[in-house]
Amino acid sequence: MQHKTLGRTGLQVSIVGLGAAFIGIPHPNQAAREYPESDQQSPTSHMEDDLGIQCVHTAIEAGCTLIDTAPLYGGTRSETIIGKALKARPDLAEKVTVTTKCGRWREGYDYTADSIRRQIDASLERLGLDRFRVAYIHDPMGQPMEQVMAADGALGALRKLQGEGIVDHIGIAANDPPTNAPYIETGEFDAAVVPEAWSLLNQVAAERILSAAEKHNVGLVIATPVERGLLATGPVEDIDYLARDFSQDCLNHVSKIQTLCNDHNIPMVAAALQWCTRHPQVSATIPGARTPDEAVQNANAGSAEIPETFWSDLEPLIQHWEQGVHR
Repeated sequence: MQHKTLGRTGLQVSIVGLGAAFIGIPHPNQAAREYPESDQQSPTSHMEDDLGIQCVHTAIEAGCTLIDTAPLYGGTRSETIIGKALKARPDLAEKVTVTTKCGRWREGYDYTADSIRRQIDASLERLGLDRFRVAYIHDPMGQPMEQVMAADGALGALRKLQGEGIVDHIGIAANDPPTNAPYIETGEFDAAVVPEAWSLLNQVAAERILSAAEKHNVGLVIATPVERGLLATGPVEDIDYLARDFSQDCLNHVSKIQTLCNDHNIPMVAAALQWCTRHPQVSATIPGARTPDEAVQNANAGSAEIPETFWSDLEPLIQHWEQGVHR
């Protein structure tokens, strides 16, 4: 597995980590019903403990040294499953950095200092950790930025926790690029989780996020790098892609990318993930594996040998699909 430095944190992370939003969910269509963004949201989590634990163990064994989670994921089930997995295998726990988020959970939002402190304490307990190397402010969309950044808001609380040695580095993680960008531009954050903005089908990050990250040496961790699985499998019938409505033109374009990958004998998932981290400011990707098989496939993608000739051939096929990705 290849590794990069996470911006100014100095942390070394695998270029493919484990995005834990879907761990332990048996079927991909169940994942689409897991979160508030879905009109089909289920009041209960579809995560299965044993399957999720196996997914975590397999990911670390395959070389992933970064796990990204949040209280939102599975209504705290993701954090709980990861905690069980690490407790069961302390040898693997020593090899991995677990990051989480605060401010948002399944029932709502709260970015006040007192709430942030309680949230961090609860996450540490669920995960069985004594500190976080990175903790992110999660999804402050629609929240007054000055309040989130205030001394009595989320950033102020995390700064105090940083002073106490409970949080090493502070990040921002907004599932909305127009929200993420101005936070990154402040220079206050050491790292950022960036969903919906950087993939073979989506170059929104090039507008503001990448330049801001370069200016302040913010380590970027790319979420949704395989577009809910489309860039891992190619078009598949009867799959419910969470928050995605791909146009037929977009699907046809992905088939062209898949053909090119097949011609070069390169897994498309490897091309999709490694393309993201070719940018110097992008340290890692966190595709959301559900099962051990997906975790292994993703991890192997981070160690695949890809020649420069392939990247040259791929370049003409990289384009932004604003209507095809989210419409």
